[in-house]
Amino acid sequence: MEQSEESIYLEHSDRIYRYIFLQVRQKELAEDLTQETFYRAFKNLHTFQKQASLSTWLLKIAKNATYDHFRRKRIIQFFSMGKEEVTDAISFSPEDEYLKKDSTQRLYNALASLKKDYREVLLLRKINESSIKETAYILGWTETKVKSTMARAFAALKKEMLEREGRIDE
Repeated sequence: MEQSEESIYLEHSDRIYRYIFLQVRQKELAEDLTQETFYRAFKNLHTFQKQASLSTWLLKIAKNATYDHFRRKRIIQFFSMGKEEVTDAISFSPEDEYLKKDSTQRLYNALASLKKDYREVLLLRKINESSIKETAYILGWTETKVKSTMARAFAALKKEMLEREGRIDE
């Protein structure tokens, strides 16, 4: 049974928005690129061959829409740390909230300093929770490349975070 465009949007828009927001770090731009993603998807829905899940296909379109934006604007940096953070609405105390934001900020700062391939694989695998197969499809890589890049990305992220904390000797 075919899903309506509205049901596709409702089911997948949050995941697509979150992926794009973590790339562009600007709420309005992420909203625009999310809309662009669904416009492209609905325009080309007839070409969807079900080689991957609909969610994976949409993430690939989102990746391409985001890349197209950066190419048009000639922006190299994929993360510009803004004041907005993706955080849970629940907190136990102001101190907990501060520590959580500080920790998240440090993670995103470290992530922003990694090379593009490392950022992309970490975003897709760990933040968007895409499978190895889905990540390979979205990035146009082999599953082996996803696995090896993921291992290198984790090592680079750990090293970057330790250096930022001044604990280089660990």
